[in-house]
Amino acid sequence: DADMSEESTKLQALQVKQQLGVQALSIANQSAQNILSLFQSNG
Repeated sequence: DADMSEESTKLQALQVKQQLGVQALSIANQSAQNILSLFQSNG
């Protein structure tokens, strides 16, 4: 069953990477919106 635990570990690592990617995208999205709102408020 060593193979199963190895596959499980790989899957967990992929899921963590995916979550980090989603978080990074949402942070980048928020930053972009904040910058846009700065420009708009100076109108």
